[in-house]
Amino acid sequence: MTTPEAESARQTPRYGEGRAALLAAAVRVVADQGLRKLTYRAVAREAGVAHGLVAHHFGTRDALLEAALQFSLGNSVTSVSARPGSGDLDALFAGLVAMVETNPDDQAFQYELILESRRRPDLRPHVESIYAAYVDALQIELECAGIDPDPALSHLIYSAADGLVFHQITIGSPELTERSLAHLRNLLQQSKSERAAAASLTE
Repeated sequence: MTTPEAESARQTPRYGEGRAALLAAAVRVVADQGLRKLTYRAVAREAGVAHGLVAHHFGTRDALLEAALQFSLGNSVTSVSARPGSGDLDALFAGLVAMVETNPDDQAFQYELILESRRRPDLRPHVESIYAAYVDALQIELECAGIDPDPALSHLIYSAADGLVFHQITIGSPELTERSLAHLRNLLQQSKSERAAAASLTE
């Protein structure tokens, strides 16, 4: 016969597991219901735990939001390249479509936060951290590919990919996103070839 203590221990995940489960629940709450619905009780209900456990792990709603954002970025920034640091332009955004299809909540969570920041200026630092995480990762890939990681170019490429993701999680199709990303990679390859040719002429 299972004792109450044993049952409680079985239902309470270890610290790391419990924290990750709560963060995933927070991301789902915001993705499904909007940022204003992010409460201890909503996250606890989504995770199937007592709401006091959420407060125990994070202390404040702001701490929960910051941790959930870092959690979602950790899940999605890796989609910038299938071979990080390789300089392989064919690997750029190669896993993006699959990532969005498998777990669209991370992207929806980030978009909800971005849109809410228009009404709440205090959220601006969070939004800046979203953009910085992707653009910084992208600049590293461009530099490894031998392309000048000009901030404006990085912003343009990121904005194109970001727009495709937004379209995909709303009314778009994975196939169209994939084909569009292929065009984006081809343009970058062409730009790289043209720069290399121009450089060789000046040597």
